[in-house]
This record gives sequence, structure tokens and C-alpha cells, in this order.
Amino acid sequence: MKKHNGMRPQDIVVLVKILALKNNDWRNIDIANAIHLSPSEVSEALNRCKIAGLINSKKRNVNIDSFVEFLIFGLKYVFPAQPGAIVKGIPTAHSASPIKERISTGRDFYVWPYAKGGHRGQAIEPLYKTIPQIVQDDVIFYELLTIIDTIRIGRVREKNIAIDELNKRLKHG
Repeated sequence: MKKHNGMRPQDIVVLVKILALKNNDWRNIDIANAIHLSPSEVSEALNRCKIAGLINSKKRNVNIDSFVEFLIFGLKYVFPAQPGAIVKGIPTAHSASPIKERISTGRDFYVWPYAKGGHRGQAIEPLYKTIPQIVQDDVIFYELLTIIDTIRIGRVREKNIAIDELNKRLKHG
């Protein structure tokens, strides 16, 4: 059995992309191309997720209950995020759909830094560097990542809304 040397941020992105596809008819190369990773990086991510119990033994189906539990209770400790300087970028967390429709953002507006982004806000480091470039091609993927960012950086009310959205999309949808 392979040794587990800890999760990496791209592992979460790989699992989210698999969930966004909503089918099991994918290959590692498809995931790699979609999120700008090498196929070997995708393979390694899937191996780490298998060892952690976040994906089944055949590395095809995400273990939803385990993944949601990790996102809610562990993600902010393993991959913390702190709002940074005001930059141009792509909205994230409660500054983006589907959370922004359910909450008033007030003065806090968060973005993933991206020179081609159309909004200004406090910088939030994305889970993986390619996220700002690739989310515009997949709305489901983008919304899941913004929900996850809300869990990473939100206050109690925002987190509760994000958890509700996450459960609706992954457990019931």
C-alpha cells in the first residue's frame, strides 16, 4: 500500500471536478486537461484521496459523506485562507453565486487574484493556482469551489448557508 504523505490542495480540486462532471465516464486525462494538471498529478491526487477515504477503492466515485465531513470540519485547518490585499480577480466565497444571492456581503468582497478578472476585492488564495483561469468554463465546478471557499473563510452564518448549499448539491442533487 502506498504511503499517505498528506493531502494537497489540488486533491480537493480534482474531487470537486469529478463531482461537477456528474457522471463516471471520465478518464484521468480528462480531469488533467480540465484543471491544468498533468495526468500523473491527477493519479497521485486520486491515490491520496483513496488512502484518506475520500474516493472509493476503484478511484471512480467520491465518498460524498466523508468528503463533505472533511470540507466542513477539516478544510479550513488543512488549507486555511486569509483575506489579503485589494486586487483584480474572479469573485469567490460569499461574493459569488450561489452564496451571494442568500446573503448581504457588506464591505467584504473576495476574489481569486486574476489579471483578467472583472472585479476588485480582497485576495483569497485559491486552492490551486489554475482555478481563476478554468472556472469560467464550468458553472457547477465554479459554484462548488465558491461554496468551499465560503466554508474556508466565512463567518458562522455564511458557513451555515454554504454547508446547506453543499449538502443540497452533493447529498440531495
